Amino acid sequence: MIGAVDPGHDGRFAPSPTGALHLGNLRTALIAWLFARTAGARFTLRVEDLDPQRSRVEHERGQIADLRALGIDWDCEAPRQSQRTQRYREAIDQLRRDGRVYACWCTRAEIRAAASAPHGPLPDGAYPGTCRDLTGAQRAQRERETDRAPALRLDARGEVELFEDAVLGSAGGPVDDIVLQRSDATPAYNLAVIVDDADQGVAEVVRGDDLLDTTPRQLLIARLLGLTAPRYAHVPLVLGPDGERLAKRHGAITLARLAARGDRPERARAWMARSLGLAEEGEEPSASELVERFDRHRLPREAAVLGPGRLAQPRS
Repeated sequence: MIGAVDPGHDGRFAPSPTGALHLGNLRTALIAWLFARTAGARFTLRVEDLDPQRSRVEHERGQIADLRALGIDWDCEAPRQSQRTQRYREAIDQLRRDGRVYACWCTRAEIRAAASAPHGPLPDGAYPGTCRDLTGAQRAQRERETDRAPALRLDARGEVELFEDAVLGSAGGPVDDIVLQRSDATPAYNLAVIVDDADQGVAEVVRGDDLLDTTPRQLLIARLLGLTAPRYAHVPLVLGPDGERLAKRHGAITLARLAARGDRPERARAWMARSLGLAEEGEEPSASELVERFDRHRLPREAAVLGPGRLAQPRS
């Protein structure tokens, strides 16, 4: 339970149940939880299970068990994206009525080719709006020649979204014509996540800095839909000993694999605490002790490195 609630700092962690959470994911979850709890705010666990091909109940159960093993709790039953598809379609319909949606029949090969071409101020890899500029006759031809439904894209019109990140400072940039709904009718991540954050009262999103480029896209969608967008804090990732983003090739990087070699969850939490400057070597502080020690303004700006054979100290 939490005491006085500050809704201005309500936070969340939103994993996709497509596999086990590794220590980098869990460290980000711990930071997000500490941001909320030190502010006396609510914390939500959201299940982002929009991908029916990869989402598994066993993965969801494992993720919940790992979070609990670290002492991370939440304040309501986890909302599930798979139960909110009608809400996402309503949002798409609103954008469509405002003339901000168009059909896209581009194949992956065509998108790769378009993304590799220069297209002015848009970010690298951005979709330049190929299908947006089709004439009525060209759209009809695409429909006749293609045996699959089109994806739906946002007509972003090259708009720019800037924001102040709590960790990285000034950030943002132009937005490309992102997918709102895939060709299989699945709502896309960037749409679903910002609608969820607004509907669920999330005021502060703490997540890995690998998602920084998605933020202007989500901010634009929020503005076009008239939704209140959260504040953001993008935290550095965990790297393997080779300096690359933590991955399976780096060995025992999940709590289950660590347990198999005799490492307890408390030891993993202690490493996370050291990487955040919240514990000394040899300490194993509890989750509640970390709440007492955490200061969001002193969050390290550098990546943490998980060294070989042990839960190592962060890279300086």
